Amino acid sequence: MTAQPETLTRPRVEGDREVQVLEAALEVLGDVGYDRLTMDAVAHRAKASKATLYRRWNGKVALVIDALQHHHQPVAAVGPADTGSLRGDLIASYCGKGKLTDEPEVATFGAILTAVVRDPEFAAAFRRDVVAPKLADSRTIFERAIERGEVGADVDIELLASALAGIVMHRLVLLGESPTEQTVTTVIDQIILPAATAAGATVPSHPESDTK
Repeated sequence: MTAQPETLTRPRVEGDREVQVLEAALEVLGDVGYDRLTMDAVAHRAKASKATLYRRWNGKVALVIDALQHHHQPVAAVGPADTGSLRGDLIASYCGKGKLTDEPEVATFGAILTAVVRDPEFAAAFRRDVVAPKLADSRTIFERAIERGEVGADVDIELLASALAGIVMHRLVLLGESPTEQTVTTVIDQIILPAATAAGATVPSHPESDTK
């Protein structure tokens, strides 16, 4: 029998190399936006070949979604904050590295905003793989608050779960006001908590440690 030539298997992009590509994708995304991001540009930034990228991702939608998930991975691994109070949970969930007040997060949001509007494929993947887990964590925070008796059981969790991020991002897009911990805390204290307790439940007075 004639010996068959060995099938060459191309190595997958994984480990440190995968991280380098994902971080390069976020850098390019922040620099030029989603519309102008190309696999070539990411490959050049990551000092890799375009063929290397295509062994792992079939296009820029998959690559950018993976890059966004990689950016949020440390936060996602910890799960929703559990400080013992609704106010503390909300501050811990939206302020800090990889969260709403993080500068790279702000740059990323601005870069993908047009993509969500213009690219249905990207919008669907973004809502499913990036937004949905965040909303799930937010719902958990409000469910815990109900269990603790901080807010009434008739509170519309689905509405409140997205309200904080929606208000802060609205100010970013329309007013050019970058999110800060002070802004987030003010929205929590003056809008979210009053809305959450409107049914009559009372949020316990918050210690200074809630803001840390």
